[in-house]
Amino acid sequence: MKFATKAIHAGQEPDPTTGAVMTPIYQTSTYWQSSPGDNKGYEYSRGTNPTRKALENCLAALENAQFGLAFSSGMGATDAVMKLLLPGDEVITGNDLYGGSYRMFTKIFANYGINFHFLDLSDPAIVNEYVNENTKLIWIETPTNPTMQIVDIEAIAKISKEKNILLAVDNTFASPYLQNPIDLGADIVMHSVTKYIGGHSDVVMGALMLNDEELYKRLWFIYNSCGATPGPMDSFLVLRGIKTLHLRMKAHCENGRKVAEFLKTHPKVDKIYWPGFTDHPNHSVAKKQMRDFGGMISVTLKDAGLVETFRIVSSFKVFSLAESLGGVESLVNHPVTMTHASIPKAERDKAGVVDNLIRLSVGVEDIDDLLADLKQALA
Repeated sequence: MKFATKAIHAGQEPDPTTGAVMTPIYQTSTYWQSSPGDNKGYEYSRGTNPTRKALENCLAALENAQFGLAFSSGMGATDAVMKLLLPGDEVITGNDLYGGSYRMFTKIFANYGINFHFLDLSDPAIVNEYVNENTKLIWIETPTNPTMQIVDIEAIAKISKEKNILLAVDNTFASPYLQNPIDLGADIVMHSVTKYIGGHSDVVMGALMLNDEELYKRLWFIYNSCGATPGPMDSFLVLRGIKTLHLRMKAHCENGRKVAEFLKTHPKVDKIYWPGFTDHPNHSVAKKQMRDFGGMISVTLKDAGLVETFRIVSSFKVFSLAESLGGVESLVNHPVTMTHASIPKAERDKAGVVDNLIRLSVGVEDIDDLLADLKQALA
């Protein structure tokens, strides 16, 4: 089944009671049992709900996986993976990382004796320098947030398999339309479903997709026991959003390319981060593992301090100054004060997340309006 067909049909069957084509919203917390244990797979909606189950099956199909788990946020999904670890375990991860992930790793799980190594993973060979008998997980983003570093999933997966280490990939920036880490050897794929998969900035959700049944059972136990599971209404909204994922991603990619080309030669732009350019670091890897290059772009502004950067990000008319990304509407973000404020300045600077860097999530509006807005804001 091709991607567009999976986006519309995977995991969903006509409702057996009414024939409804769209999965109903099963707004129920508990389920009737004809006798103790005879529950038709549903007992209590924290653990399983028919609307959420349809969504999970659809999400799994999009990532060419057997199993899917939906969580109440991307951080809830990340938290579940971290709970696979024990005190003394070590994690290798990137030095350009979503600020919320960095905060969770350093402020929550480090307190439980888990050691994190934040590395420049653009060269996979560096992983071998840090792997030891305590290394239990490699956690990567690609493209990274916000400097769009590209990590070679297949190369890291080869190392993880040789060393018997779990590999988890945050695939949020690419979406399953552009990249499928499981096909490249990852054990777990994580999405902030809030972003491209939901696509309309009206739901907060996360998800994990994987193939290994025993690992799925371990994660399902955490998912059910800790309870970071989404409700049926949110599950319904995401199912609805997924039906246009392939159409939206094509538009994001088309607009993203035109915006990137416009900004590359703009006199107010110093550096531009977009993996579609041939001079972008690891462009060849992006070309190999992605189907297109997406709508996420970051730039540093030439000769701009915080005051000038604030003026520019506050001057947009079509782009909205806001956190998050991946919705149909275009957003502009200032990572240092917004999504990455929890990362210490010295660590941000090392990764290139500097005061004059802004991140764009290019939406699906008319490209002429987006370019006009960029022109006036950067004037």
